[in-house]
Amino acid sequence: MKSYLINDLRSGMKIAEPVFTSKGQIVMDAGTVLTSALISRLSYYNIRSVSIEDPEKTGPAPAAEGKESPAVSATPNRSRASNPSYSQKVKSQPEFMAYQIEYSKEVNSLREVFDHIIKNPNAPINIPQILNDCSKLTALTKTTVDLFDKLHNMRLDDDSVYSHCLNVALIARQMGKWMHFSPEDLDILTLCGLFHDIGKVQIPDEVLNKPGKYTDEEFALIRQHPAASYHLLKNLPIDERIKHAALMHHERCDGSGYPQKLKSAEIDDFAEIIAIADVYDAMTAARSYRSPLCPFQAINMFEKDGLQLYSPKYILTFLNRIANTYQNNRVLLNNGQSANIVMINSKHLTRPMIQLDDGSVVDMLNLPEWEIIKII
Repeated sequence: MKSYLINDLRSGMKIAEPVFTSKGQIVMDAGTVLTSALISRLSYYNIRSVSIEDPEKTGPAPAAEGKESPAVSATPNRSRASNPSYSQKVKSQPEFMAYQIEYSKEVNSLREVFDHIIKNPNAPINIPQILNDCSKLTALTKTTVDLFDKLHNMRLDDDSVYSHCLNVALIARQMGKWMHFSPEDLDILTLCGLFHDIGKVQIPDEVLNKPGKYTDEEFALIRQHPAASYHLLKNLPIDERIKHAALMHHERCDGSGYPQKLKSAEIDDFAEIIAIADVYDAMTAARSYRSPLCPFQAINMFEKDGLQLYSPKYILTFLNRIANTYQNNRVLLNNGQSANIVMINSKHLTRPMIQLDDGSVVDMLNLPEWEIIKII
């Protein structure tokens, strides 16, 4: 048995001891054979290292019973390897650079607004100006894929709370458009996202950005941020849904959330939307302790764990829209091959029909050991 850092784990390794989250919840049992999806799951739960059985006891990654996989190569296609990565292509576009400038301005403006609220809790804020600033960003994205491409590549690690709030606002606004919300409700939803984590600003950076496991005291402090956010907003003359989103965005439909352990009917609708946008942005953002998950890995985690946690009318719309955003996109598989997405499977969004570089078309439903790990 040997301890491995998450970045050193490989598919086929076998977990030697049960793995627990900082809350004490079990993530993986001893004997679990790792896949890239399970390694991503460990990263998502901030697990830094795990105990692995000795190599001679660890078999290869499990294959699908009764299915023959097409021959695969561990070496990516030469023509793909010679091209810039998807992220590089996005970042090299002139419109991305214009977006980056406006995004940075908005993050700084949000910082100033938060500081004003904290220092002057009963003073009014300029809501029209805040919305106007945010609208400049939305005007710079033409399509859904354009929005998410820019957000996935727009990470300001030193401004994590502010950039996260801005990202959640933009994602939630897009969700509102998919749900055909009125312009007025879209604005309220945007404000819900912008202010939902304001209470985190008061948490010390060494706790908020700690890469390792939280102590019980640190975790208790983190869990106070929804109530802290609500306290900062409660006396402002703003829509009550903004305050509710701040207080309730960590509540879950099955009652497992916090701070009040509310259930479905008790949670504000806008808070439910913010909860989904909040978790998706957290999954797809880089952290000091892990790489960002690709959209299909995030969708996979929602499909496994989230359908009972979030309102079906919001989570199903969100996942379907996100997956279909990447229809026809080029992706990298966990076996080193690249492919084009031919058709999204509506019943299992992370297992589409794909076309490999040799021209063959395969259905990932028949190849459960294959996973999409990157948009390229």
